[in-house]
This record gives sequence, structure tokens and C-alpha cells, in this order.
Amino acid sequence: LEADSSKQAKNLILFVGDGMGMSTITAARIFDGQRRGKLGEENALAFESFPYVALAKTYSVNAQVSESAATMTALVTGVKTRADLIGLDENGVPGDYASVERSRARTLVEEAEARGLSTGIVTTTRITHATPASCYAHAAHREWEDDSMLPADAREADFPDIARQFAEFAIGDGIDVAFGGGRAQFLPERAKDPEHPGVFGARTDGRDLVAAWQGRHPKGSWVWNRAQFADLGAGTSGPVLGLFEPSHMRFEFERGEDTAGEPSLAEMTAKAIELLARNPRGYVLIVEGGRIDHGHHFGNAFRALGETVEFSNAVRVARAQVKQDET
Repeated sequence: LEADSSKQAKNLILFVGDGMGMSTITAARIFDGQRRGKLGEENALAFESFPYVALAKTYSVNAQVSESAATMTALVTGVKTRADLIGLDENGVPGDYASVERSRARTLVEEAEARGLSTGIVTTTRITHATPASCYAHAAHREWEDDSMLPADAREADFPDIARQFAEFAIGDGIDVAFGGGRAQFLPERAKDPEHPGVFGARTDGRDLVAAWQGRHPKGSWVWNRAQFADLGAGTSGPVLGLFEPSHMRFEFERGEDTAGEPSLAEMTAKAIELLARNPRGYVLIVEGGRIDHGHHFGNAFRALGETVEFSNAVRVARAQVKQDET
């Protein structure tokens, strides 16, 4: 996008490729080009055609090699923090729920909601995973995705886990669009997953957070499969929550094998933009290609590079869909 200092953008889209270092970008560029029948080196990923590039140091307060909670907290709050902290500054103590109140850091999503903009979060991981969670939650550990992961003292104090913080998010009119995985964190342990009969919810407190979210947003739309996703459009009223897997969404190369079908990262991005554009005041959308990192964790270059190419596809789709002079 060409910069124009005389104009002020009303929309913001922040793309985060989790685990997407320089070597991954280089390899993915070649991988994508060779899949197109070219040599690969002459290829360019969608985001490589932007007019500016910069490098960021990703160290955190207490780690040279950081992780997703601290790094995403830095991206959406502007402050560096300690490893494993979600939406907290460096005064937070990992594992200590009592340190949360004194160390809360206001997030970009919270700021946008307070100003009357619409907000959206799209990820291929669980919506409660470290990167998306850092956009809306405040927790002393990234693993506190549902109440079963809370330490005893936090559970006794009724400290809200990350999924509960999403369901109870009350700034502005709430998060308008959320697409990703992680149904198990929202469902009680005796509840069967709607797609996989042998899979159950993860919550031990008996709460059904999908029902709780629907209670807070009676005009909202809850979707969990591709057909329901396809029915969403600009005419959809109210917020949208789409959770397409009990845990993380599938890697792009195996997405077609999914029982109920699930959308790609590019498709979720396009749909989110369509829905968020309903607000004339503008929106903030955060899109994570979260499974690039998982491919690397598995030592699987094919998965990591395939996810990076799909991340590039999402950027390309977004760039074609938005009005570039206001985004």
C-alpha cells in the first residue's frame, strides 16, 4: 500500500505469521514458485510486494528467544513482557493470578471496541491459544485456556480462564467476528463435540460458554462447519463466532479431509472483512497464520511452508478486498 500522510485510515488489519522467520519466508517463496512450475527464486509472496519492510526484535523481558504470549502481547499493547503472560506488562508474575489486576495492559482490540470500531480475530489455532488470546484476555499463564488448566488457588478465587474471558468480553459491543478452532475450551466435559462424537468438552466447571455467548448476543451467529460458514454474509446481523475444530484447525493440505468441512485462512479472512465492513466507523482485524509454527515444531517443512503459502493467500485476498486508501 502506498503511504499518504494526508489521509487517516479507518480500518486496520494486522497479519501475524506465527513462527514465520526469514528462513521460512525464503523457503516458502521458493516452495510456492516451484509448485507453480517455476524455479522459485523469482517468485514473491503476497506481502513481499508491499513498498516497505522492517525487522522486529522479538526478545521478551526475561527471554532472548521469546514465545507467542509475550510477543503477541507486545504487538497489541506496545509493551514487552515476560514469557507466558497474556495481556499483562512485566509486573505480572507467571502462574500468579493475583498479579493480573496490577499488571493489565490495554490491548488494541479493547481500544478499538472502546472507540466504537468493530473488531475481528481470525486464526488457524484455538481461539484461546496464546496469539489470539493476547488480543482480548489478561491471564498469568498462556495455558489457562479453560478452567481445567487453572491452578487450584485461581479456580477457588473464580478467576476467569481465557475462554471465559472471551465469552464475557464486555468492552464496547464485544468482539464482532471470531473464527478459529477450540470448541473444547467452550464446552463442558460431558458435552459431545458436534462434529466428532468421540470428543468431549474440556471444561470442568459445567459451563457451556457457547450458550453463554449466545445469551449475551441473542442476535449473534454461532457456526461450526463449512455450510454454516458459507451462509454468513453482509446481511448477517449481530456478532459471529465460528469454532471449526475441538482443538486447532487442520493444516491446509489436509483441510479437505475434514468431516464437516472447514474454511481456509484466506476464506476466513475474506468473510471477516465482509462482516466487519458493516460498521461505517471502521474496524480492526487481526489474522494469525498460527500453524506455520506448529509445522516447525513437528520438524515438518511441508506443513510449515504450506501454511506460509496459505498465509500469503490470505494477505492477497485481503488486499484485493479492502479499499486501500482507507485501510
